[in-house]
Amino acid sequence: MGKELIPPSGSIEPVNLREALEERYLAYALSTIMHRALPDVRDGLKPVHRRILYAMRQLRLDPGSAFKKSARVVGDVIGKYHPHGDQSVYDALVRLAQDFAVRYPLVDGQGNFGNVDGDSAAAMRYTEARMTEVARLLLDGIDEDAVDFRETYDGSEREPIVLPGAFPNLLANGSAGIAVGMATNIPPHNVAEICDAALHLIKTPSARLETLLNYIPGPDLPTGGIIVESRESILETYRTGRGSFRTRARWAVEEQKRGTWLIVITEIPYQVQKSRLMEKIGELIEAKRLPLVADIRDESAEDIRVVIEPRAKTVDPALLMESLFKLTDLESRIPLNMNVLSRGLVPKVMGLGEVITEWLAHRREVLVRRSNHRLAEITRRMEVLDGYLVAYLNLDEVIRIIRTEDEPKPVLMKTFKLTDVQAEAILNMRLRSLRKLEEMEIRGEHSTLAKEKAGLTALLKSEEKQWAAVGDEIRALKKTFGPDTPLGRRRTTFADAPVHVEEDILEAMIEREPITIIVSEKGWIRALKGHVADTSDLGFKTDDRLKLAIRAETTDKIVVASTAGRFYTLAADKLPGGRGHGEPIKLMVDMDAAEDIVTVMVHDPARRLLVVSTEGRGFIVPEADVLANTRKGKQIMSVTLPEEMRVCVPAAGDTVAILGENRKLLIFPLDQIPEMPRGKGVRLQKYKDGGVADARVFAKGEGLTWFDSSGRSFNRSMGDLKDWVGERAQAGRLPPQGFPRHGKFGTGG
Repeated sequence: MGKELIPPSGSIEPVNLREALEERYLAYALSTIMHRALPDVRDGLKPVHRRILYAMRQLRLDPGSAFKKSARVVGDVIGKYHPHGDQSVYDALVRLAQDFAVRYPLVDGQGNFGNVDGDSAAAMRYTEARMTEVARLLLDGIDEDAVDFRETYDGSEREPIVLPGAFPNLLANGSAGIAVGMATNIPPHNVAEICDAALHLIKTPSARLETLLNYIPGPDLPTGGIIVESRESILETYRTGRGSFRTRARWAVEEQKRGTWLIVITEIPYQVQKSRLMEKIGELIEAKRLPLVADIRDESAEDIRVVIEPRAKTVDPALLMESLFKLTDLESRIPLNMNVLSRGLVPKVMGLGEVITEWLAHRREVLVRRSNHRLAEITRRMEVLDGYLVAYLNLDEVIRIIRTEDEPKPVLMKTFKLTDVQAEAILNMRLRSLRKLEEMEIRGEHSTLAKEKAGLTALLKSEEKQWAAVGDEIRALKKTFGPDTPLGRRRTTFADAPVHVEEDILEAMIEREPITIIVSEKGWIRALKGHVADTSDLGFKTDDRLKLAIRAETTDKIVVASTAGRFYTLAADKLPGGRGHGEPIKLMVDMDAAEDIVTVMVHDPARRLLVVSTEGRGFIVPEADVLANTRKGKQIMSVTLPEEMRVCVPAAGDTVAILGENRKLLIFPLDQIPEMPRGKGVRLQKYKDGGVADARVFAKGEGLTWFDSSGRSFNRSMGDLKDWVGERAQAGRLPPQGFPRHGKFGTGG
């Protein structure tokens, strides 16, 4: 063991851990926000992308020039401007070249730059790159003092803080990034539409967002697709700078022979990998979660062509697609979070109008700076031309002074009243230039420059002229990327989502098969395959027996009514199989231990139900209102212990028969009972003691039917029952002779 190292006395400085962590984490967070994750609102670029484009300009990789290896570009970027991993820089360069990732590519790539299936690009030593016209526009004027520069990380070079940005790149190409405590996500938009909105904002700076939406209806994604979002939702998203756009694949029905057809998908949502999408759909077909789909295959070449084969030609294509939209990425939400660096300094979530306004302000600032730069150049050149004119008019004397004087410069300045710049220009002239010194040429150039100078001076003095010049630049940009050009044509369209009933869509995703639902007296439930007629050989747990056997289909919803007045919903296809005893309903839903099951039925949204409490109160409820969306169920009948809900029967008919535990029967018209979605109900029958035993709704013309304990049926017409007909809330009288002793109307069978 070596001797333990002990630092010299006084070299340890106590630091508050919390303060140290806060200070360092804040520095890290600011660095991530400013120098990595958030784009600048003015040029829409993050530092890495800005450095890639600037390095390509320094390498003279202009749109018309020869390609250079991507490795050369990446090497310059990491060596001069961006000291990070070469793979991360190359990945950023690759994305700028992918026409399925960016709407208007900034890099013109040659070689394998990846594809929409999610395959990665070839290594940087194999691919080549140069700038596109869009990148050239972003850099246009960078050598004319259009933007500020700063020193690079090692102080050996200089780099632009922001690009001149003659292209609305933030909205046109979008951006995505995760910083510390904040993120950004901006989908691409159509440049011609952005130009129209910008021109309107120049004319009307306080324009309403509703007006801007007439120019920019929504994103224009590289992969096309259809946006099915309401205008109100889009308006709110652009107003706040936060929201999302529901986007669907574009599809069409392709007719085949003998009345058969196929669905062909030609565009998929933005940033969805086609190969992963195909895998997911294949898995769903195998798991029988897409019963309407027989097969899917990828026939894509240059363009996307995904073919879906239906299970049968009678299938509704729209419903088939709805089932796919619900379960797969053929429908996805494109998020918008316009969190950007305002003026390159302040992270801020902006609305649509604010983003365009800041870009316009930057374009005006660039115009002013370039105009001042050009004005200074003109002034210097005109000074030199004035000197040349003096030299031309006194050529022999100028030559004599140069030949004879030891220090000709001060002599020239004194003799011809020249400035230092003029004298220096004359002395630096080559002999071959003497033949060009013709008075007309000098005066012609001087006149042209004087005219340009006057124009620039007037421009710099007038804000109106500056905005007019910015407007002219934007109109030229719109012409280059107009809706009639291949690149500028809108790819994403808008539509209202087809209105399909949720039940229809869910049904389309479940294979329809007949089942028999078995419910035991103790509340256990299971589903047997097929419609079983004989249930006598079914096994149950000890002291348990059959309560209900209901014929249904796997696409049905099952409604469970409890004594607490709550209704629960189960999906028939999710019920346990018939091999064992099933599962307790109470465990499948959040039912209290004190609750018991009143009845279980197949849901029919067109039906009405009569619900009655033990105290003889009740009302009619539409069955569509009892459907619950959660395990907690839905409270329909208000009951307070010891009162319970005792009866829940279909209200099919026009007359009610209600029987008390005191064996008194009352018959009255159904229309005396109110219909309501929930409540306590009204008095149906009056009791001195006890409560309700059973109730039925029947049609007058068919009479009242009941069953004895052996399952035999008995029917009495309204004529036979006239002595029991009364008004709601009366006590009633003992039932007719032959009514079963168990005091129920029975179910038969």
